[in-house]
Amino acid sequence: MTEASRGSTAIVVGASATLAFVILRAVVAWGGHEPLAVDVWWHDLMLALTSDVWIVVAWVPAVVGGTVGMIVIGVILIGVLVWRRRRGDAATLAVAMVAVVAIGATMAAVIGRTRPADSLAESVATSFPSGHTAVATTVVVMLGLLLRRRAVWVAGAAWVLLMMWSRTYLQAHWLSDVVAGLLEGVAVATLVWACAESVRARRLARSHRAASLPDEPIESSVNP
Repeated sequence: MTEASRGSTAIVVGASATLAFVILRAVVAWGGHEPLAVDVWWHDLMLALTSDVWIVVAWVPAVVGGTVGMIVIGVILIGVLVWRRRRGDAATLAVAMVAVVAIGATMAAVIGRTRPADSLAESVATSFPSGHTAVATTVVVMLGLLLRRRAVWVAGAAWVLLMMWSRTYLQAHWLSDVVAGLLEGVAVATLVWACAESVRARRLARSHRAASLPDEPIESSVNP
C-alpha cells in the first residue's frame, strides 16, 4: 500500500468513526442520556459475573490507563521515539494524546451523563465517552500506524478490549460509553496521523523540487 493510499484510508476510517460517534451520541441524547437497552443487558451481565479476583484484575488496566499512568506511558513512548530520531512521530503521538484528552474531557463535562449508580470507580457525571478507552485506543492506533507491525496491532487490540471490559466490569461506564471512547480514539488517531503525513509529504515534495532545480550560473566578476 502506497503512502497516498494509506493516508486516504486513514481519512476514510477517521471520518467513519466520527460519523458513528455522532450517531451514537444522538441515540444517547434521544434517550435522555439514560442507559440503552444494550447497556442494561451488559451491566447486568457484568454484575452477575462479579468476583473479588476479577475486580482486582479489572483495576489493573483502570490504574495503568488512568491520568497518571497514561502521562508516564506517554512520556516514555515519546522519549523512545525521540531517542530513535523519530521526532516527527513523537510530535504526532503527543498531539494525538493531548487532542483526545481535550476533546473527550470537554464532551464528557458538557454531556454530563450519569455513571451507573453502583460504580466501583469514579462517580462524577462524566460518563460519555470513556476517557480511559479513548486514550488507550488513540495510543494503540497511533503506534500501529507509526510502527506498522502486526504484533503492535494485535497486542493493542487486546489492550483496548481489556480496557473496555475493565471500565464496564467496575461499573464505571455503560457499554455505549466505552464504544464511544473507542470511536473517539480511532477518529482522533487516524485524522491526526493523516494530517501529519500530509504535512510531511508536502515538505518532502518541496525538498525534492528544490533539489531538482538547476544551479544558477555564477556570473564572472572579470570584465570581457
